[in-house]
Amino acid sequence: MELRHLRYFVAVAEAGSLTVAAGRKLHTSQPSLSRQIRDLEDEVGAQLLRRSARGIELTPAGRAFLDHARVVLSQVEAAAEAARRVAHPAKPCFTMGFLTGHELTWMPEALRILRDELPNLDVMISSQYSPLLADGLAKGKIDVAFLRREKGVPGLAFRLLVKEPLMVILPSDHHLAARQVINPGDLVRETFVIVSDTAPVLRAVIDDYLKRSGINITPAHQADHVTMGISLIASTGGVGRLPAHAQNFLPPSVTSRPLKGDTPTIDLVLGYKKSNQSPILKLLLSRLDELVARASNKTR
Repeated sequence: MELRHLRYFVAVAEAGSLTVAAGRKLHTSQPSLSRQIRDLEDEVGAQLLRRSARGIELTPAGRAFLDHARVVLSQVEAAAEAARRVAHPAKPCFTMGFLTGHELTWMPEALRILRDELPNLDVMISSQYSPLLADGLAKGKIDVAFLRREKGVPGLAFRLLVKEPLMVILPSDHHLAARQVINPGDLVRETFVIVSDTAPVLRAVIDDYLKRSGINITPAHQADHVTMGISLIASTGGVGRLPAHAQNFLPPSVTSRPLKGDTPTIDLVLGYKKSNQSPILKLLLSRLDELVARASNKTR
């Protein structure tokens, strides 16, 4: 008795027809299938199938044999799958999220550190707004993320990566671009581009700075992300405050200047779920100082 005998028998029993089983399931000829069934019955020593007006029916012996045949085939497939998993183990998967615009600096260095020790690691990348990254961490869809220190998301931990100073972003031909540093009060009468609520932490930092500086500005435009803000500044001739990493994306028509006095900063952090026990996450956290040093060298 061979496994093919069992497979053929189960196929005929389920189809209720030699013709259907031969043509649609087994892709063999009906005479060949009939011979295989007869050989199986000879080996078992009992009639398993009989013809009737409705097609092929199981005998009582056939019904008893069918259950055991299915168990055997199931166990054989399980054994084969177990062997395949040992011979070809699945790659470990790790999902990293990046606040849009920060991939250029942090992604290559993070990947290099992980693949130094885990060359077969399968890394998934997600680039989104910071609140969406925090939500992904909380739901377990993302293992680690480079984002802002979002509030109101319980169960997350944050490790400081860098404090980014806010810069004044303005057209290269703007009259304030002639200055080396810009006094906050000089921005009052300008067309002002501010970030929208898609970046609540950055918006809060900017609003707090304006309040502390005694500056009352009515934004003319709101931008959902860095590249949109730069585009609005270039097209409207306005000015805006954006984190220092925005300088990586400035076209020749747009430039940046530092603020005079107490420059506001915003934290970029590495966020993760406290309950995440991934050994890959632990590896990345153990080499966090190295990651920060590598990224800092790139921005100098």
